[in-house]
Formats: sequence, C-alpha cells, structure tokens
Amino acid sequence: MINSAHRPRAALLAVSLLLLAGCGGAPAEKLGAGGSAARRGEATPAPAPSASRTAAPGRLPGLGPGTLAAIPARTRQAVVVTGRGRNSSRSTVVLYERTEAGWRPGPSLPAHNALKGWTHHHRAGDLRSPIGVFTLTDAGGLRPDPGTRLPYDRSGAFTSPGTGFEGESLDGSFDYVVAVNYNRKPGTTPLDWTRPMGAARGGGIWLHVDHGGPTHGCVGLHEDDLVDLMRALDPGLHPVVVMGDAASLAR
Repeated sequence: MINSAHRPRAALLAVSLLLLAGCGGAPAEKLGAGGSAARRGEATPAPAPSASRTAAPGRLPGLGPGTLAAIPARTRQAVVVTGRGRNSSRSTVVLYERTEAGWRPGPSLPAHNALKGWTHHHRAGDLRSPIGVFTLTDAGGLRPDPGTRLPYDRSGAFTSPGTGFEGESLDGSFDYVVAVNYNRKPGTTPLDWTRPMGAARGGGIWLHVDHGGPTHGCVGLHEDDLVDLMRALDPGLHPVVVMGDAASLAR
C-alpha cells in the first residue's frame, strides 16, 4: 500500500538543481525555494536485473531473447515503447500486464521519442533516446496528482519553456511525467539530479506530455493517454519500460 503522507521538498528546491529542459536539453534556470513539491510515501527501488530469470507465461511480442532476459522476473507490467526505426522520432507505446494466461496488451498509443532516434549508449546532448529495460518508480508534474499509485511530486519546477524542434510550444509538456530509471536514483522525485553513471551519460529521461514533435531523449504521449497510463501503473506489479527501435528490441 502506498503511504499517502506528503513530505515537503523545500530543501530540495532551495538548492541549485539542473532540470533538463525538454528532456535532455540545455540546463534550465536553477530552482528557487518558492517552488512547492511533495512526495507521497517512498518507492522501493527495483533490483537490477539478474542473470537468472523465471520464464514468463506467454511472450511479449516483438521482443527478442536478449531484451526479455533483462525484464525482472517479478515484473507484471511492461510499458513497451517501439520506435519505427533506429533514426526515427516516432514510436508506439503499449502497456502489457502479465496474467496467468500470458501478457495482456492495452491499446496501441502514438508517441514521439528523441529527434535522432535511439542509442545503446546514451550520452548527454546526443538527441537520442536510450535503449533498454528500465524500472518505473516515480512520477510528478506541474499539475495535481491525476490519480497515479506511484509516488507523485507536484512542483512548480516542472516547467518547459521555449519551443521544440519543429517550432511547437513546449508549454505543458511536464504537466505530468513518469521518471524512467535511466541514470537516476529510484525512489526520488523526477527532479532529483543524482546521476549514478555521471552527468556525461545524460539523464532526466521521462514519459511526459507530447508537445507534438521530437524530444531530446524522452517519450512524449498525448495527455489523456499518459494520464490513463499513470493511473494504470501499479508499484505492486513492479512496472518497467522496455524502449528502443523495433530491430534492437527484437534481439
């Protein structure tokens, strides 16, 4: 059960925190103490995938043995983001839930990923989304909690000024976000700047509201689709995101 007690994050906002504008773009202005942020309880970080796996009933379509081996045995929810091509900025998102009969798919949702597509070795500023299997433990946004069971951090720091690669406004892109646990510390606000692999390997990779064009590294979904996904994600089912171009995921 998720602890509903809120804990203020004034201390976090009182320090200079680099927020990746537009998912992996240039650092935004440092945050001031006037921002408001709260966490609902603490998420338990999922362990790193181990070499031994329990065979899952059925099979996630489009995923090869290498990708399947990286999914933790206890995972019962998998958000599969399949890119159209290695260098494409368009992708499709499907939430699968594992049942006794196999993996049950949800609807297929259109999405944007990074401008230059995908990479197995993401680096800050490369304009590619990281390929891999990553746990999902934390959410947040500028607007109130839409009803997710993930710990949710509401803060005025979730701003996205400027325009995207196609001239579209980025306003509202961070109204709702789910942090992808790539090069970040699970169990913290998506705004946390901790980078276990170092800043050069990028970070700040989120599922966020689609602004109508390619991202710097994140995955953008239509707002209604993202809200539905956030409401469906259940920490007790140990959700992960499986993301990459179709050819890479099939390996």
